[in-house]
Amino acid sequence: MTRPVGITRRAALLGATGAAVWGMLPSLIGRGGAATQEPRALTARKGRAALWENGGPQADIWGYDGRVPGPLLTMKQGETLDVRFRNELEQPSTIHWHGIRIENAYDGVAGLTQPAVEPGGTFDYRIKALDAGTYWYHPHNRSWEQLARGLYGVLVVEEPGPKAYDRDVVLAFDDWRLDEARQIDVASLGAMHDWAHAGRLGNVLTVNGQPYPRFPARPGERLRLRVVNTANARVLTIRFTGLAPHLVALDGQPVAPELLADETLLISPSQRADLIVDLPADAKTFTIEEASGQPFAACEFVLDGDAVTRTTPLPEDIALPANPLPKALDMGGALTQDLLMAGGAMGRMSGATLKGEQRGMRELVDQGKVWSFNGIAGTHGDPAMFKIARGRTVRMPIINDTRWPHAIHVHGHHFKVVARNGAPVAREEWRDTVLADPGERVEIAFVADNPGKWMVHCHMLEHQVAGMMSWFEVT
Repeated sequence: MTRPVGITRRAALLGATGAAVWGMLPSLIGRGGAATQEPRALTARKGRAALWENGGPQADIWGYDGRVPGPLLTMKQGETLDVRFRNELEQPSTIHWHGIRIENAYDGVAGLTQPAVEPGGTFDYRIKALDAGTYWYHPHNRSWEQLARGLYGVLVVEEPGPKAYDRDVVLAFDDWRLDEARQIDVASLGAMHDWAHAGRLGNVLTVNGQPYPRFPARPGERLRLRVVNTANARVLTIRFTGLAPHLVALDGQPVAPELLADETLLISPSQRADLIVDLPADAKTFTIEEASGQPFAACEFVLDGDAVTRTTPLPEDIALPANPLPKALDMGGALTQDLLMAGGAMGRMSGATLKGEQRGMRELVDQGKVWSFNGIAGTHGDPAMFKIARGRTVRMPIINDTRWPHAIHVHGHHFKVVARNGAPVAREEWRDTVLADPGERVEIAFVADNPGKWMVHCHMLEHQVAGMMSWFEVT
């Protein structure tokens, strides 16, 4: 199995002192609410951020409202959030609301659900929060470039009723490829080597846009960690040594609480995981490590002050309430659609169909295409992979016939991970993105209940633009 190598130049991270992040999260919050007369403004524009080390050189970034991550948007389950997106960048863009079972017109896919928003233009989105959970937002036009420059943010939809924890902490992980001037390595954007291999891998890791944040906490607190992998292509291995976290949700959807094996979370690009952590009653510092290569410190929690005292104990049951997903899968009457992935470096693909014509590999490479779904190097102009009546079940075996891992994302729906390599998955998990390792066969299934045209693609974003993309229609 081929895995991306670890992040380099880790000495910059290990040596960073890390400014305290006191009060950071409240400053990012942009509350949703019932649909209002005035939409919440969100502007894509240029900004600057210290990515190499805290207090170090300022890198030029693209960000929502000029910062990275963009504003943390929060809303309650059942609410509607209106957003007016303004594009002040030099190239067209959109916003995709990743993981939200949204009305198709607002899914934000340029060339499929809407035209890209030109520089100086605006687009009004309406987000109805059917499901509680941890989600995020990012562009869906030249995603491989715009996310690499910093254009993304986190969206939290809160469950109703009392909480079984004291507070939330968002941990948005990203890796950046910086050059010797400590700027984003723009010259390497679009490099065919990245597109044909693991994707664009960075050399510096940030959490919430900072190289080594230190999160203050009180002894005895119970935290809900909302972990998001916003990287273009890196599969992260995050160690929470000493914290004994319990996993309670994946991609926004609750799972039966379970202790995280080896206190380690494997999380692919675009996936989210919610963890419950009970901090000890004494002052202590816990270091969170990234261990996809040589392990190094990514951030830390610093416990200080008086231990938490509560007049009313927190609920013992940390399970989250179920979301209203359609879970009644009719496997006997399902439409079965294979998703065969091929191509890439060291792959067996000798050619593929591009825009209706069969092309050899040299022609495909000349067109920036090196991957395929079901023999097609995908574009938005292709016919639908399949069309299906609303309410019918889709059964999709995903076959990874490549030398690289792929994170397959389905828009507008959440699916059940049914089996891996023919063996049923023991834990019931509903996701919007699933990781398929080289040579692996992963079977998913979902009820196609959301009308419209929906993308399915690899969320290693360089793989997507280089051919791993298609779409289906629910009628």
